[in-house]
Amino acid sequence: MRDDPLPVMIFAAGLGTRMGDLTTDLPKPMISVAGKPLIDHALALVRDAGVGRIVMNLHYKPEQLRTHLSDTGILFSEEQPDILETGGGLRHALPLLGEGPVYTMNSDAVWSGPNPLTLLARRWNPDRMDGLLLCIPPENAIGHPGKGDFEFTGTGPARRGPGAIYSGLQILKPDGLAAIPEDHFSLNVLWNRMLDTGRLFATTYPGKWCDVGRPEGIELAEDMLDYTHV
Repeated sequence: MRDDPLPVMIFAAGLGTRMGDLTTDLPKPMISVAGKPLIDHALALVRDAGVGRIVMNLHYKPEQLRTHLSDTGILFSEEQPDILETGGGLRHALPLLGEGPVYTMNSDAVWSGPNPLTLLARRWNPDRMDGLLLCIPPENAIGHPGKGDFEFTGTGPARRGPGAIYSGLQILKPDGLAAIPEDHFSLNVLWNRMLDTGRLFATTYPGKWCDVGRPEGIELAEDMLDYTHV
């Protein structure tokens, strides 16, 4: 097992099809929001939290991300010829991440409020938890019309149901990935096993969060950040 700080796995391999023409010539993490690429918003939070090793998976137009992030020390987990989804992608990257718990983070969201990684680290209890999800109350989730993903109390494990919206950021123990036979699979498969044993927990983010998975999310995120185009 590793000592703190935990490493982070940033998911950046997706095709970005919901972004339409914006991802014809570039990967979604390189789309500009408030004057800088989405991936730079994520990395600013990661570095501010003092995270250890940073690993990022790549698939669609990877050369642009490699060039943008050259000389940063980020390690890249290439997924070819197919995208392995979140679960398969995390398992594929474990040799780069090392043993023990990890953060996993989506690269298509923007945050306003306290550092979400720091908040998670303070609430992580590995004696009780195999996973800790950071979730957003619907009224603070901008650009996300869903009914919510998880219900939870302050002390008990999470359960699926309409309630808070999963933010794409979590801490989890990846040990259970080895027992999943598929090559391509979602982390939902691992979550289901944690739910069955009462080891999946969730906590609430007190600030605002904007989903930038679709073109309209760009303007919503910039409004949230009070960004003015120059």
